[in-house]
Amino acid sequence: MSSRTVALAGSPNVGKSTVFNELTGMHRHTGNWIGKTVDTKASQFYYKFNDYSVVDLPGTYSLHPASEEEAVADAFLKEHTPDCLVCVVDSTLLERSLPLVFQLLQLTNKAVVLLNLCDEAQRKGIFVDGDKLSDMLGVPVVKSTARTGRGLNNLLEQIHLVTTGAVNPTAIQVDEGEESFAKAKEIAVAVTQQFKKPQQSLLDKIMLGKVTSFAAMAVIFALLLWITVSLSNYPSELLSNFFDWLEIRLAQIMTSGGVSQVITDLLVHGVLRVLFWVVAVMLPPMAIFFPLFALLEDFGLLPRIAFNFDYCFEKCGACGKQSLCTCMGLGCNAVGVTGARIIDSKRERLIAIVTNSLTPCNGRFPILLAIIGMFFAKSSLTAALVLLAFIALSLIGTFAASFVLGKTVFRGKSTPVIMELPPYRAPQFAKTILISLREKVVFVLLRAVVVAAPAGLVIWAFANIRVGDTSLLSLVAGTLDGVGRALGMDGVILLAFILGFPANEIVLPIALMTYLSSGTLSELSDASSLQQILIDNGWTVKTALCTCVFTLFHFPCSTTLLTVFKETKSIKWTLLSVVVPLTLGTILCLILNIII
Repeated sequence: MSSRTVALAGSPNVGKSTVFNELTGMHRHTGNWIGKTVDTKASQFYYKFNDYSVVDLPGTYSLHPASEEEAVADAFLKEHTPDCLVCVVDSTLLERSLPLVFQLLQLTNKAVVLLNLCDEAQRKGIFVDGDKLSDMLGVPVVKSTARTGRGLNNLLEQIHLVTTGAVNPTAIQVDEGEESFAKAKEIAVAVTQQFKKPQQSLLDKIMLGKVTSFAAMAVIFALLLWITVSLSNYPSELLSNFFDWLEIRLAQIMTSGGVSQVITDLLVHGVLRVLFWVVAVMLPPMAIFFPLFALLEDFGLLPRIAFNFDYCFEKCGACGKQSLCTCMGLGCNAVGVTGARIIDSKRERLIAIVTNSLTPCNGRFPILLAIIGMFFAKSSLTAALVLLAFIALSLIGTFAASFVLGKTVFRGKSTPVIMELPPYRAPQFAKTILISLREKVVFVLLRAVVVAAPAGLVIWAFANIRVGDTSLLSLVAGTLDGVGRALGMDGVILLAFILGFPANEIVLPIALMTYLSSGTLSELSDASSLQQILIDNGWTVKTALCTCVFTLFHFPCSTTLLTVFKETKSIKWTLLSVVVPLTLGTILCLILNIII
């Protein structure tokens, strides 16, 4: 029997992806903010001896698309006729949701309206008469709270009845325009009762207040970074010790098996050592930062943080939605670039894409934290505050670059943005953490491992190919030394950034290997030994500061660049995404080198 198709459609932030997860048993990461879903997602479920293919469409306010994700939803619905169209609606915002429902019902009578978020409606004192709404719309109406699974068995039954022809709905037909909104109001008033007067929460008064908002955001990010810093050191040490033991054992096994020393050095002390370093350095902070960040999304703080920056981006000639992309870039710049699809204007979308790498991603945190711990702070709280200051600097750099690009390359006016702020929701701790670990931590880690393997090969080759008594690594570093010192660093650091192009996490170990003239990536027993090596090779507070600034502002990693090209289909804009951060970083380092 062929599979029947079920399409989930509705406005952003009504819980479509949650419904999708519950129906299919998948664990797609959902976020409590607009634009989380920017493309379609399909899977299957089985009900009463029938196979169903369910498609989760991006959120759309209208079938007259004004953004890329809305165009994706519109194209699917106009090119495909689903056997059942599930119109997911926010029970707390029925009047605003109905115009889209009217448009969807014009496409097909085989539809079910899902009144989701009934738990939030209950907390707000809102009651929607589902039976009466069903009579007025002419299609089945199901009330649900998808995050807890409530009402979804009834949804499955209604889908089954519609797709098998046991129920033949006669959907209401409403013309677009003023009549559509008037009809929406008429129906909403008829089926809805409000028992409580809406009030702004105390938390929103703090998070959105003119005086308190930015201070509140600073406190939240400081706590987030402090938890990440303070909890990541111990597991990093455990992983490092385990990999040291594993490396020794693998070398012994290969040697006893008759493998040549050159091959052993290449594979174990070259490729694998880089892989082990990346995992030991990246995994603990990612396993802490990403889940905490996802909980902020789930709770509803992220869109409020983005809302506070909306005015700043608008004044820079960019789009307020760029603030969402910037927040996403803290986890991974490639994800932030992809997230720019939520921006309607092509001009403003390109500004967001080109400037996203100015946001320090999680891969740059290990370099910043190591240098901060050695030269600027001893306690984890102080280190978190210094890191927060660097993030603030990156945000200023994003504003400045967006302003310049908006006045030159992407000349034009910013587009007004209406940003919907979702209600605060209690995070689903276990589910959110597990999904974040799998979809974010594992994904980014695998990406780093894939690019770190060939990087390890290149690094080993550079370190072991010699011209006379000097390695190729040292020769290239010497060639770059003049430029590096003009930037307040040296040639070794500059070469480390170049060779660290596949993954930012390996920049510092490459520099260490070059300083020690070692043929393999160097290991460290503790931070103090690293600090002493750096000091012995001429590092000062100025060197550390310039290196941190250049870590913030230099060319994107290989994964981000590839994502930029895929999103823009343009070599020109891909190269511009390299030039912009590199130019900013170069100018700042030159200034710091002169004034300090």
